[in-house]
Amino acid sequence: MDAIGIDIGGTKIAGAVVTELGEIVAEERVATEAGDSEAIVDAVVAMIESLAAGRDIGAAGVAAPGFIDAAQSTVYYTPNIPWRGEPLRDRLVERLDLDITIDNDANAAGWAEFRFGAGRLVSDMTMLTIGTGVGGAIVTRDQLFRGGFGAGAELGHMRVVPDGLPCGCGARGCIEQYGSGRALLRMANAIADVGGIGQALSRVRDAKGTLTGHDISALLIENDPGALAALRELGHWLGQACASLSAVLDPQLFVFGGGVSVAGDLLLDPVREAYLAHLPARGYHPEPEFVIAELVNDAGVVGAADLARVHLSLR
Repeated sequence: MDAIGIDIGGTKIAGAVVTELGEIVAEERVATEAGDSEAIVDAVVAMIESLAAGRDIGAAGVAAPGFIDAAQSTVYYTPNIPWRGEPLRDRLVERLDLDITIDNDANAAGWAEFRFGAGRLVSDMTMLTIGTGVGGAIVTRDQLFRGGFGAGAELGHMRVVPDGLPCGCGARGCIEQYGSGRALLRMANAIADVGGIGQALSRVRDAKGTLTGHDISALLIENDPGALAALRELGHWLGQACASLSAVLDPQLFVFGGGVSVAGDLLLDPVREAYLAHLPARGYHPEPEFVIAELVNDAGVVGAADLARVHLSLR
């Protein structure tokens, strides 16, 4: 049975028809009108109707950023869209003749990697998505972990530095402030400020007025020592966080997705190093693998569609 997956992002809404094998057979994208919740609902309805036209579709899953309730129906809170207690599933069901389920976007991406990507050979996997912020997904004993209220696995808001940098969630010292794309830019700018290995970073910043993720990626390809130092610092914090997560979750595999993950082993090497340095009972604790996600930009829609299929099978 084919299903539709929708991935609502801050700048775009992506949709796809996905087979039971995780293959995309049709897809669409439109811009997100982030400040207009009604327009977003209208766009999702229109996309599902368009993708379903002329096809035998059994269910549709919608992945959204933020906290989703345990019933996979209501969006408690999402940071870049004005949804607070939004009954999103009910609003979609009213307008669509399909079984609809709602899930967190990182959960959807993690589930896709578990079912069809880097995690398909394990039963216990933890995924960290390293983009503008830090997202997370946990699979344990072949089941996606959501928590008692549905808002679990917000790994980016695990505190790693007591009284550390303020986070957008209202707390301080979250890993999102030390292991995200924004954090990488902050670290690169700090290295540029002191000169030395930061000379190339400083030159690019002076020429363009600011540093971007693309600038750092380009310098990493050139093995620039300043960019590499910033990435190592980022990896160091992520490795520490993974050591703490390992003590609680004991995953067989850590998967890294998101824009920063394109750095590959340049990111994973310092992650592994810091993980081992901070792992409780090192030498007596089995060590997981660290890999880069395989599905990249398709993970959200593929995971949302497959979770909708799972939800339908449990009805």
